[in-house]
Amino acid sequence: MAAAPPHAPPAAAPHPLLLLLHHPPALVLRVRVRLRHLNYRLRAIARRREAASASPSSSSPVDPAQAEAYLRMIRDQQRLGLRQLRREEGEGDVDEERARKRVAAGSSLGHRVDPRELEPGEYVVHKKVGVGKFACISAEDGVDYVFIQYADGMAKLAVDQAARMLYRYNLPHEKTRPRNLSKLNDPSTWEKRRLKGKLAVQKMVVNLMELYLQRMRLGRPPYPKPASMDDFAAEFPYEPTPDQCQAFIDVEKDLTERETPMDRLICGDVGFGKTEVAMRAIFIVVSAGFQAMVLAPTIILAKQHYDVMTERFANYPEIKVAIFSGAQSKEEKYELITKIKNGDLHIIVGTHALLTERMVYSNLGLLVVDEEQKFGVQQKEKIASYKSSIDVLTLSATPIPRTLYLALTGFRDASLMSTPPPERVAVKTYVSAFSKERALSAIKFELQRGGQVFYVVPRIKAIDDVLQFLKDSLPDVPIAVAHGKKMSKNIQLAMEAFVSGEVKILVCTHIIESGIDIANANIMIVQFAELYGLAQLYQLRGRVGRSGREGFAYLFYTDKSLLSRVATDRLGAIEEHSELGQGFHVAEKDMGIRGFGSLFGDQQSGDVANVGIDLFFDMLFDSLSKVDQFCLVPVPYKDVQLDIDISPRLSSEYISYLENPVELLNEAAKAAEKDLWTLIQFTEDLRRRYGKEPRDMEMAADLGISRIYPSGKMIFMKTNMNKKVFRLMTEAMASETHRNSLSFAGKEIKAELLVSLPDTLLLNWLFHCLSDCYTVIPALVKY
Repeated sequence: MAAAPPHAPPAAAPHPLLLLLHHPPALVLRVRVRLRHLNYRLRAIARRREAASASPSSSSPVDPAQAEAYLRMIRDQQRLGLRQLRREEGEGDVDEERARKRVAAGSSLGHRVDPRELEPGEYVVHKKVGVGKFACISAEDGVDYVFIQYADGMAKLAVDQAARMLYRYNLPHEKTRPRNLSKLNDPSTWEKRRLKGKLAVQKMVVNLMELYLQRMRLGRPPYPKPASMDDFAAEFPYEPTPDQCQAFIDVEKDLTERETPMDRLICGDVGFGKTEVAMRAIFIVVSAGFQAMVLAPTIILAKQHYDVMTERFANYPEIKVAIFSGAQSKEEKYELITKIKNGDLHIIVGTHALLTERMVYSNLGLLVVDEEQKFGVQQKEKIASYKSSIDVLTLSATPIPRTLYLALTGFRDASLMSTPPPERVAVKTYVSAFSKERALSAIKFELQRGGQVFYVVPRIKAIDDVLQFLKDSLPDVPIAVAHGKKMSKNIQLAMEAFVSGEVKILVCTHIIESGIDIANANIMIVQFAELYGLAQLYQLRGRVGRSGREGFAYLFYTDKSLLSRVATDRLGAIEEHSELGQGFHVAEKDMGIRGFGSLFGDQQSGDVANVGIDLFFDMLFDSLSKVDQFCLVPVPYKDVQLDIDISPRLSSEYISYLENPVELLNEAAKAAEKDLWTLIQFTEDLRRRYGKEPRDMEMAADLGISRIYPSGKMIFMKTNMNKKVFRLMTEAMASETHRNSLSFAGKEIKAELLVSLPDTLLLNWLFHCLSDCYTVIPALVKY
């Protein structure tokens, strides 16, 4: 190896770009094409890194020992995630595998399937063979066998063996077809699909882990418990339910005992007391001198929250509450923005208008999000950006699939409120084809007992026809209309008239699901109910029967013969889940009806489709339970030692496509003439000008490799990675040649070549091998 100059650090190695510059022209030509594609991405990455390094938090790295302890805590937390979420009793300590199975068993998302529960034609996944179609169970010689159709033949396996190896491909009630069936005589193709799914799962887990590690890095001191907390709690006018009490405890511990930002989901039906949980959290945060933002999807719901909170905090005049929405004038908005910026307002309630860039908070500490699923993609991304730095509390009756998934895995703290208030009774639900006679009979029954009626029409264009039908049938009954195309002032007037009792029937769109709480409205008629989603029908239904008087929900569809399978499943599910406190189970059912395409979003749905939902979840829980074993600690670039003799000369072919190549060559030549260290500094300048290239040394450093040295036909790489990481890395490698040449022993990776290579070719081989290994980096936890 060439000797380093006297003033160079002893551990310094040639810059990755330098390693490229000395390569022969053939390699340079191949790499040059890649550089053009990489430069834009690399510059973007560099800008993000620079922005991150400029933040105050980046100066306090996570201590590895602290991070490992945190990873273990997360693993323990998710191990019993679903059981904890449902507050099921345990039997003491259980081993990891049993705990994982029990968590899965508590959900409709089971893992391995009992073959006797399968129906002919149902798609299944055999862990070793792949995707097939269940045919039947048949007895031969007194033994039951499962028959599965694959692309190239029928497989037969004993029932007990099938129970250990088979998974469902689809969610329950879902009929999605796989792209193709696997072949019995081609297990390698299935193995590639399985490994791709496994890597996708690992990447998903790592993304979540990095979010948690970032939250730990941005830790905050616990909030002090307010001296008047007990007095504030005592002012709650109702007797809290046991679930409510537990949610109070959960949130208070998150805020007053933890040193990392809270991210908790409160899942409970409409009217089960989620808002009171949020107000107690707000009281703790505001009492400590911080601001709280309450985000609602509609102006109506924001107004309701504002009214409730204004009344709830009336005995604390030092706490200022305000509402901010698109319905206000420019002057009102400007005044409110100024007060928020100056810290003159403590609780800010509003719609997505609160998420605009012009909104600057004096000292924001808590974000409360009501019904996050109703926000758009951009708003959800903005909400997610808050979660790494402040406390976030999400309220939902039927959480979206992704939120539900985070709760199922234990990656998101969740409190389930399934116990109804003492005065609440279940709403009776009827599903049938529309009949004017039946609708009028239901309305007259409610009016006779002094009640009011919601008449919900999903299509605005159909409201006029419904309104005319009601006026003709009930000429003496006061009726009002409220929908999104009306001016907000008109909507408000209609609602105020309905609340006061002047109006007996409110004809509206789904606007009522976002904030109208009328104790005297105990009947709901939904026309064209097949156009609503399952979760939407369930919120809708929660708006009636809240006074203690029995409520009724009539879900009318147009023509049963025209209903799609999905619409039929939705209406059947809402009728089935008629008991109170079923929101969580409705969300699970909805997840099954909508399919796994909506479970993780477009980015991961293809990965799920590769292996099917149950094997995907099995991999997910397995990866979660072992997450602390897939940690990678990169080493500083300057500490990487490359014991290969190289010649520090520049290749004009490499820079032929750049501007002013002659000038660049002259600068490089001057740097090289001085010493190797000056040449390294010159290449650092190239990085800043042309983008940072992930070459041999940087890739090695990111992989935790500190030294590379050859010995005959062997290349040894000293590393801090563990065997689990090495196995995942080699499984993910695209090149079988590279994969088969690598082995792991102790703290070294050994690469065995077929022949001894000269240094230039050796570097070429090493570069491509490390590039292949580098692809697994996103699937590893780094700190």
